[in-house]
Amino acid sequence: MLIDLLGIAVGLSMDAFAVAMCKGLAVCKVKIKHMLLAGLWFGGFQGLMPLIGYFLGSTFESYITKIDHWVAFVLLGIIGANMIKESLSKEDECGCEKCENSMNIKEMFTLAVATSIDALAVGITFALLPDVNIGAAVGFIGVITFVLSAIGIKVGNIFGMKFKAKAEFTGGLILILMG
Repeated sequence: MLIDLLGIAVGLSMDAFAVAMCKGLAVCKVKIKHMLLAGLWFGGFQGLMPLIGYFLGSTFESYITKIDHWVAFVLLGIIGANMIKESLSKEDECGCEKCENSMNIKEMFTLAVATSIDALAVGITFALLPDVNIGAAVGFIGVITFVLSAIGIKVGNIFGMKFKAKAEFTGGLILILMG
């Protein structure tokens, strides 16, 4: 179960990692505060959303118990396929202008929510699986995303957009395989 959880955590964090790389592009000189802010925003929301999803899934569990394994398969498959589709798109979603205000509250909130919607679906899946320790899962996902997002700021600042698509593709593939 720990290996599965690691795979899910890394897969979920790839969106946040890719966006953090974009944020790293928009910062002229990366400081530790930029890395911590990205880690807190993305890690916090990636940890919160599966918890919300878990409670939603638990609430409706009695209605979908007979098909729960298919629900988990479909949700993870859709999320993974969407991430792979985004990784293959030619669009530059960063808006990589150089400015110190690229990590303002409104923008970071929006990005954190957008990159953690898939974590909500994974939380619903957790509610349908036996023996999931939701506290450990949420903590693990949040910490992994925090670390990878903080690293993403630095990597984006150093390497630019070169690896964005590969990170999203890998994350999507991991989620599909987990399903």
